Amino acid sequence: MSRVKRGLVTKKRHKKLLKQTKGYWGQRSNIFKRAKETLMRAMAYAFKGRKLRKRDMRSLFITRINAGAEKHGLSYNAFISGLKRADVQLNRKMLSQIAIFDADVFASLATIAKG
Repeated sequence: MSRVKRGLVTKKRHKKLLKQTKGYWGQRSNIFKRAKETLMRAMAYAFKGRKLRKRDMRSLFITRINAGAEKHGLSYNAFISGLKRADVQLNRKMLSQIAIFDADVFASLATIAKG
């Protein structure tokens, strides 16, 4: 039986990982062990960051809606509860876009919320 040398597979795996860590500082970009540790941490932060970004964006939408609602004499809480009672089903992202780009429509939503 012939001898199997696995250097090719290992080298391919190492090169793939080192390509991902290009641009990292010092040994983190060119020593396999250090690069792997760094990449694992980077991937964990990236995963967590994608979850946190959703939270941050929702907070931004609420701030924008609140600013728009206060122009019409409503608090954010009163505005949202008024829309819920009026059975207006718009999410916060769309409400914030309307508050920024279409003030007339937002004014009509505010009157609906007051009513």
